[in-house]
Amino acid sequence: MTSSAEAYHDDEESGIPEPSLAESSDLHIRSRASSQGEGPQDFPVWMRESLSWWSKLPLPIRRVIRAVSRTFAFLDHWTRGPKEAQRQEINPLFPLVQEAPLWLVEKFLPRRIHKVLGLLFLYFAWAITFVVIIQHSATSGDIEGYGTPNSIWCGENFWRRGNECGLNGASCRPFADTTFTFRCPGNCKSVHVLEPYPVGDQEIIYKTLVVGGSNDSSSKPIYRADSFICQAAIHAGIVSDTHGGCGVALLTGSQSHFPASSSNSIQSIEFDAEFPKSYTFLTDLSSDCGVVDNRWLLLGVTVSFTVILSLFVSSPAVFFFSIFTMVFYHVGFVSDPPNIINYSDLFSDMIGKFLPACFIAFVFYRYCIRRTLQDLTAQVEKSVLWLGSCWVGALDNYTFSHIPIQRLTPRDLTSQPGAILALIIIVVIILFIAIGQAYHLRLEHRLRSYICLYAGMVALLLVGVALPTLNLRIHHYVLAMLLLPGTAMQTRPSLIYQGLLIGLFINGIARWGFDPVLQTSFALFGGRAEQALKPNVTALAFPGIANISFSWSWPPEGYDGLSVLMNDVETFRWYIGEGNNSFTSYAKESVHDTFFRFAYMKGSSTAEYTRTGVWWKNGSWSGVPTDD
Repeated sequence: MTSSAEAYHDDEESGIPEPSLAESSDLHIRSRASSQGEGPQDFPVWMRESLSWWSKLPLPIRRVIRAVSRTFAFLDHWTRGPKEAQRQEINPLFPLVQEAPLWLVEKFLPRRIHKVLGLLFLYFAWAITFVVIIQHSATSGDIEGYGTPNSIWCGENFWRRGNECGLNGASCRPFADTTFTFRCPGNCKSVHVLEPYPVGDQEIIYKTLVVGGSNDSSSKPIYRADSFICQAAIHAGIVSDTHGGCGVALLTGSQSHFPASSSNSIQSIEFDAEFPKSYTFLTDLSSDCGVVDNRWLLLGVTVSFTVILSLFVSSPAVFFFSIFTMVFYHVGFVSDPPNIINYSDLFSDMIGKFLPACFIAFVFYRYCIRRTLQDLTAQVEKSVLWLGSCWVGALDNYTFSHIPIQRLTPRDLTSQPGAILALIIIVVIILFIAIGQAYHLRLEHRLRSYICLYAGMVALLLVGVALPTLNLRIHHYVLAMLLLPGTAMQTRPSLIYQGLLIGLFINGIARWGFDPVLQTSFALFGGRAEQALKPNVTALAFPGIANISFSWSWPPEGYDGLSVLMNDVETFRWYIGEGNNSFTSYAKESVHDTFFRFAYMKGSSTAEYTRTGVWWKNGSWSGVPTDD
């Protein structure tokens, strides 16, 4: 009979033992290979008895399984962390200097009531200064002969998209001989068109929207009515991108040619056809609108007050909620306000956003912020790292506006130049940051719980991606909520990451509000979801003949009509029951090309328009391009 030791001889190629004999009494005898590091000790006894199939597996598969098992064993051991948890704490550099503000507070405000009164005075001083400057900005800058300018946002214009101006633009009258006095904020060049915008046979996307203008000093530049007013004013030299400014626009009626030109770092778009509404700018006006840029003045005011708070306040709760409130209202009223002109409406909007944002901020504080800031006496480092990063994130429209990612949607990432490369770089950076944060969480014996937390988050995101009729959209505030838990420790990198994410959260909510995480294609892409619902149009045209005839496919179920844009203006509507599905258009002149687009209608609302078909000035027709 063979002995127990012989029964457990090792397969030297695989490091896996053969199964023991049934009558073996000693199940713990090690084979000769065990002493060489590859023996049955790698597996529990019960596995040795049940792995008779192991030797039948090909050697490469056994090696892969062994490598995977060892990898998991290593990860299991590594994620446990050291024997004793090591709480991460920041030891201040030059402690006497950094703790000096706290010493001054204790010396001059020794009692709790003194500290409370001093804090209230600081709040009051900031609020009064902020409101007075806002009020002065809203009422100053009177333009002689034209009154107080109207504050507008960077994307304001005189013409609405598609057929929203009605037949022949009737809903966007008047067309001429009317002035409009305006005030533009700064940084308007950063506003781009996020959905394909047709201008004749061109489609504009991820660019400024200025149609027309001229570098000819002998004449005033004329802009098509759908040009963004503030960007056109920058192009014309009326206001600056850095400081904004005021001006007066004069509607100039129908124009038949809008030349392209480059001026003040804005490239305008050419449109060589007739458009019923246009405008120019009046010059040599008397106004003090651009003397002081209150936007930068208010930034200096709020930054100064937040720095004072950061240096002289030791309570994490007082510090965090004070900074959160000040930065929130600064973003909403000054640096990146919503597209709301009236200050009363803007204040109402901000209050509506602030209350739910405070609840989420409390959750942030309870589970993330407090752990990072508790017992932190490095006042200068906190101000530079946490508060400085918070301002960088809150001023996202200035600090990160040049990154070529407008929205984290598959269509935007594939169509915007440089977006995929930028996303890869960002993901790599986040990956390295995550590794560093995981190391510190491991030292605190919290890594495993965070792995479970983020596994749940990833599962929820995958569920959102899998929903068939909805699109997952990662907003600023969602990104902050996903990543903030990983910063809940007291290290200098965590101060930077946490402040940046809080700033991004504030910017996202104050500017855009709590936009849904799951959106329909129609809501996400502004009505461009129904790609298949486009009419199939045929045309009959002959060179040299000044008329053209169109016919189109019958509207699908749910649609009752068809809209026709000629030169980007709705000129014809057809509904079921109003004759055959065809019409004839006569050219008014032969010196310009004519551009046509078509869309099905529900009442007066349209599905997506087709791409542009061109009726050339020689009378020939190029046809409507397909989306392929």
